[in-house]
Amino acid sequence: MHKFRNLLSTVDMTVGTPWKKLLAFTVPLLIGNLFQQLYSTADAIILGRYVGDNALAAVGSSMPIFFLIIVLMMGISVGSGIMVSQYFGAKKYEDLSYTIGNSLTIVTILGVVMMALGPLGTRPLLTLLDTPPEILDDSVMYMNILLWGVLGIAYFNILSSILRGLGDAIFPLIFLAISSVLNIVLNYIFIVGFGLGVSAVAVGTVIAQGFSCVLCFLRLYKMRGTFEIGRKFLKPNKKYFEKILKLGIPTAASNAIFAVAMMVVQPLVNSFGPSIIAANFIVMRIDGFVMMPIFSFSNAATVFAGQNMGAGKIERISKGMKQCALMSTGTALVMATVVITLAEFIAGSFTQTLEVIALSRRMLFILSPGYIALSLAMVLWGTVRGSGDAISPLWAALINSIFVRIPAAYLFVHWFGTPESIMYAMLAAWTVNMFFSIIVYRIGKWRKKGLVS
Repeated sequence: MHKFRNLLSTVDMTVGTPWKKLLAFTVPLLIGNLFQQLYSTADAIILGRYVGDNALAAVGSSMPIFFLIIVLMMGISVGSGIMVSQYFGAKKYEDLSYTIGNSLTIVTILGVVMMALGPLGTRPLLTLLDTPPEILDDSVMYMNILLWGVLGIAYFNILSSILRGLGDAIFPLIFLAISSVLNIVLNYIFIVGFGLGVSAVAVGTVIAQGFSCVLCFLRLYKMRGTFEIGRKFLKPNKKYFEKILKLGIPTAASNAIFAVAMMVVQPLVNSFGPSIIAANFIVMRIDGFVMMPIFSFSNAATVFAGQNMGAGKIERISKGMKQCALMSTGTALVMATVVITLAEFIAGSFTQTLEVIALSRRMLFILSPGYIALSLAMVLWGTVRGSGDAISPLWAALINSIFVRIPAAYLFVHWFGTPESIMYAMLAAWTVNMFFSIIVYRIGKWRKKGLVS
């Protein structure tokens, strides 16, 4: 019973062996990401098997736009999580209470705005991206349903980030697992049982995320011994609003730049037709599984750096980063090997169209070597961001997208005329990103960016 209670307690990363603390925090994140990818993949498999390749293409063509919307809120979540981890590490509980309350207020405002204005721009944006006419209506419907339910999705992101900043990686995992299972069941019932199409996937996602959001609220409410929740802390406070936005906006902008890059490249994918869109969507779903440990270790590095920066343990951050990077790159190597070995079999789970399977396999072969470079970069950026420096990752994202990924994608497609060219551009961008992260980390300005004096 004592061990079980320890498992459900928060993780203090300012003491103990760094790699053990990082691994204890990363494993629940990784399992949670696994559940998230499983239900996303299950959505795609059910769509591909029971509705068709055009349904996959409809969801795939709309994802860059929705990703752009979500990353804006995820940026606030990351900024909030950094502040929570630093104040938690410094044991400044009043600051912690204001940070949590003001974070929820900011997300509420953003969510309401997105719900009201988002659906007005979906069709024009999808049309601007040259979405094929035969899938346009389904893409618009899918996007609009997600936007109408975006507040629940946003709350789940911010609450999960707050809980992780407090060192709790277990309960967000449990709630995500429940949400994932519920999502898969609902989508199967809606699509197979009721014969609904693309809209069913969006409805299932909104319901499942809303349910997990309520569970996160209940968990946070039970942790009130560490902080307080009330009108006083929910009321906008200039000091905390500014700090959250100072960290959140650059992080959101960094993610938004990547999302915009996806949108700018999407017309290239769309120009090859629905079959290529479907193959690209399959690759992105499989790619998501490989990204799971990469992002999990990056998030762990962010919380580790945040808590130790708050506690004033700078050298411990460097030691933890090295150990985290070693674990992350090793895991990425294993995942890349699995993808190369099983690419054709995995792609065949989504569709029975041989052309789509073969193209998906070729694309995955191209991307696989880049996972090692990306895993190192993400741990370094996680450390820099967790320490309080959100500007350096923003500049790196801006330069990398504008001068590498987008130009490379259009040049490669122009020169070679194949859809695989887009994957080579992504591989080039990941490699450049790794070098940027190494340079910024070695310069070391992140060491002076702590929020707590």
